[in-house]
Amino acid sequence: MSSLEPAFQQHLAQTSPFPIALDITKAEGCHLYTRDGKRYLDLVAGLAVNNTGHRHPKVIAAIKQQLDRYLHVIPYGEFIQEPQVCYAEKLTSLLPASLNSVYFVNSGTEANEAALKLAKRITGRTRLMACHKSYHGSTHGSLSITGNEEKKYRNRPLLPDVHFITINAQEELRHIDEHCAAVVVETIQGDAGVRIPDTAWMQALRKRCTESGAMLIFDEVQTGFGRTGKRFAFEHFGVVPDILVLGKALGGGMPMGAFISSTERMRLFTHGPVLGHITTFGGHPVNCAAGLAALEVLLEEDLAENARRMGDLFRKLLVHPVIKEVRGTGLMLAVDLGDAEKVQRVVKGCLARGVLGFWFLSCPTAFRIAPPLCIGEEQVREACAAIRQELDRL
Repeated sequence: MSSLEPAFQQHLAQTSPFPIALDITKAEGCHLYTRDGKRYLDLVAGLAVNNTGHRHPKVIAAIKQQLDRYLHVIPYGEFIQEPQVCYAEKLTSLLPASLNSVYFVNSGTEANEAALKLAKRITGRTRLMACHKSYHGSTHGSLSITGNEEKKYRNRPLLPDVHFITINAQEELRHIDEHCAAVVVETIQGDAGVRIPDTAWMQALRKRCTESGAMLIFDEVQTGFGRTGKRFAFEHFGVVPDILVLGKALGGGMPMGAFISSTERMRLFTHGPVLGHITTFGGHPVNCAAGLAALEVLLEEDLAENARRMGDLFRKLLVHPVIKEVRGTGLMLAVDLGDAEKVQRVVKGCLARGVLGFWFLSCPTAFRIAPPLCIGEEQVREACAAIRQELDRL
């Protein structure tokens, strides 16, 4: 036990009765280091946050450079701040022309909250639609559009007039009508255990939203920035959303979220009333500097392509009689064992071998593989060897 664990348990609010409780003192590349000197290969990446690896030198240099200039100076949107402007300009240069205006916030859940507000402003409607088994965050609005009653029932009442459809169910698209302000969809469902929509369904969804005037919001908090083998997961489907929500890897390891739409739509927040959405720390200059540096690393090192190749290698090596299915794309994978107890034993056994994995809260029969996108072949083979050894023990 770490000497800090009693204080950790007593003075920090906990999210689970059984935290992993590794006492981390250093992180570098694809590895974490604990106070007792152990090294762990990280297959979690802060839950798809550290796409460029822990403490990439270019990200650290950008943070240090901005620290020497200024930190927080005023709430979002009042001053011209170079880190914000440069990051927004670079980010939108990689997106379709209709996604050319960025609003930086503090997290993915805040980005989803604000995206819902923007959709209501654009359409003048109030009805919201989302998908069964989805996850969009833990604040009241984002929880309202999360399709998991286990997460919601203690927090009711939530937002009214929220309805759910099932991914890949073509017949349910008829429920998207002229009363609907927005349909919110994870381009790939994450917490549900990595569930990928059919391309035909996604394209039909886009068509139905266009016909009805509903805003199509894609939640790419987890799937963005190369995680799925493309820069953004919507590129797999040939579909462009009206509003794009980002988070996690957006900040290069710093806390950050964003929602993106057209300049015309975003300007609705500037009047009637002003401050249609406001955030004190959104677009923090240090976070923007880190995020921009991480994005440049992602492009320079072609980490999306590496995610595709290393994901293929994981799939090739993770063949075992106990494994029911390996789902996903790129380095967003779910290894389904069909048994929650077996998942717990494998994850804990791998941890003892120095490989950090994690399960899915809404799909306990599977564990996730979502390492930094800079992971190499030798590290993939090390991870798969540990996993297979634990599977052999079941």
